[in-house]
Amino acid sequence: MMRDAAARMRPIDTTRDAEALAYGREVIRAEARALEGLAEQLDGGFLEAVAMIHNCRGAVIVTGIGKAGMIGQKLTATFASTGARAHFLHPAEAFHGDLGRVHNDDVVLALSQSGESSEVVQLLPAFKQFGVKIIAVTANHTSTLGRAAAVVLPLGKLQEACSLGLAPSTSTTAMLALGDALALAVSRQRGFRAEDFARFHPGGSLGLKLSGVDDHMRPIAECRVASANQSIREVLVTSTRPGRRSGAIMLLDADGRLSGLFTDSDLARLIERRSDAALDRPISEVMINAPTTVCSGERMTAAIEILTARKFSELPVVDQLGRPLGMIDVTDVVGMLPERSQPGVMQIEGYEEGDWEAPVVRLFAGEEDEQEFSWPFAELPETD
Repeated sequence: MMRDAAARMRPIDTTRDAEALAYGREVIRAEARALEGLAEQLDGGFLEAVAMIHNCRGAVIVTGIGKAGMIGQKLTATFASTGARAHFLHPAEAFHGDLGRVHNDDVVLALSQSGESSEVVQLLPAFKQFGVKIIAVTANHTSTLGRAAAVVLPLGKLQEACSLGLAPSTSTTAMLALGDALALAVSRQRGFRAEDFARFHPGGSLGLKLSGVDDHMRPIAECRVASANQSIREVLVTSTRPGRRSGAIMLLDADGRLSGLFTDSDLARLIERRSDAALDRPISEVMINAPTTVCSGERMTAAIEILTARKFSELPVVDQLGRPLGMIDVTDVVGMLPERSQPGVMQIEGYEEGDWEAPVVRLFAGEEDEQEFSWPFAELPETD
């Protein structure tokens, strides 16, 4: 739609468009070639830098100016989110009090393609006075920054992808890739795990998926629970709970372990077949035996995989003895599901919306406490 709108706003010039497309591809290829060369030239200096950060008792202080400074801010975030304490030090602000962030047990990661950026070079005497070691990401060892560093990660002679050869492009891409390689190599050596990543990323879709099932389940007090020895009719009456209702009832054996699951879809099929007599039979005859569960302490990624692959709407959470602790309800975690897997309206063969009346279920028919309600099939999620 956006492309169509853009096409209406200007006359079509196929020659100009072809040239722009070819140039865009060449920019990407030029930067890709630079990264290939950078990967090949990694040597012992990279290993020294990894060891310095891995053994650092303080923080990684990242600094740079201009476009290199922007890359430095991104790398600071990468270090911090993968287990290394890190701060960005703006060279200009450093001279107005921010040098107080630097301590002698820190490591400085300084970014400058030329190695001669005046704002960065002016910081070098202060770093020396504080006794901090410097890792320099710069073109070569002979620059002012390179000579002051304990370790140099040389970018080499790079040609900017800009047609004028001026705008930082290839050089900043190389800085970013080299910084990522450094941060992730350190993270791997520290044994950084997915659980650690989740601890630093509690928000957003990624954080939710890496969180624990216990954080998202409906606790047992809010779930419908009944004995597997009861009749369907008894279970439906006695297992009501206030608040939002889940689409499944967890059924327990004599030892309190989960033995089965009775879902709204199970009830819908009985009603569809007009099997009223079955309502007075033990629910164990129609329940889902040995239902799929997820153990307490597991990550939501495991639960999401089950919900998605099996198209479940409810997933019991159990302890190591198989006793239910709660229920993952798909309506509570729908934002974590792949878009194609999000639940919709259940379709029952033979019925069209609007041309049928919902069947009526009578509980304890003929008795004083007879109850009657209609069951809206179209609102039932597919649970098994």
